[in-house]
Amino acid sequence: MEIAKEKQLDLLLIAPNANPPVARIVNFNKYLYDENRKERANKSKIKKTEIKELRMTPMTSNGDIVRLSKRAVQFMEDGNKVKVSVKMKGRQMAHPEVAREKINRMIEELSDKAKTEGEPKLVGSLLWVVFLSK
Repeated sequence: MEIAKEKQLDLLLIAPNANPPVARIVNFNKYLYDENRKERANKSKIKKTEIKELRMTPMTSNGDIVRLSKRAVQFMEDGNKVKVSVKMKGRQMAHPEVAREKINRMIEELSDKAKTEGEPKLVGSLLWVVFLSK
């Protein structure tokens, strides 16, 4: 404690329960600054899960569905969720079963690599489902 007072620094307890207690002489403000920098660096390394959206229409062909399913697999390999939506316009709204067929085809394509987060949902003119990697 005397040495810390002479150098006008702070005494930081590293292991207070040890016998004898372990302490370190540090500039406490600099210590807090370094700790905050370490925390910020760790937070920036953490990958946040995003939801990537793939859009289709009831007129989307099977070849495009295969292409979109491959893209969805790439997104899921990167750790993201994938939202597949089918947007219906005008007269297409009279036949939502066509949009449901497109969603079911996408579910078949991704069945071995992904699982759905619930059932397909119809909200207004948009039918959508979210996929998670297995």
